[in-house]
Amino acid sequence: MNPAVPALALGALGLVDAAFSGFRAYAGRDARIRKHRAVARAALRGLATGAVTLLAPALTAGCVLLAADDRSRTYAVLADGAIGYLVPLALYAAAVLLSLAAYFVLPFRASTLAMVVGLGPLTLLRPVVVGIACLGAFAGGGPASLLVGAVAGLAVLCVEPFVHRRWYAEALTADRSLRAGA
Repeated sequence: MNPAVPALALGALGLVDAAFSGFRAYAGRDARIRKHRAVARAALRGLATGAVTLLAPALTAGCVLLAADDRSRTYAVLADGAIGYLVPLALYAAAVLLSLAAYFVLPFRASTLAMVVGLGPLTLLRPVVVGIACLGAFAGGGPASLLVGAVAGLAVLCVEPFVHRRWYAEALTADRSLRAGA
């Protein structure tokens, strides 16, 4: 296998997760019925934020490679760590895709149950899965891979709070001031 494949797969997973993070930052903040544009804008905001934050693990991996005495061996170690990092995330992504497929394929009640049973707990498990992925990176590639994996995990987990605070926190403030009568 080409050593770049796990890194590209991780980058793709990170960008998809960032788009979903942007959606989650927006979800539940708008009572309009037709909000396709707002949802797409929120997902794009998450995607753009994720694209910027995912530069951090790439830069970290670059610094690790530049500081290494044997770059080819370090590259191989980082590639092994990337595979260890990818496996738990790929299983998690498969579970999310299965839940989404059930939502779109099943009848209304069953799809709603699939959404509540599947995506709710899966969203809460995201930080745990990232932690398990960091352990996988350490097991596969040692401390250098753990460093890159931890930076990647922090980058991915920071997208949703950043998008929320940057674009959607004011709406909550406005709602609070309306409720308070200000």
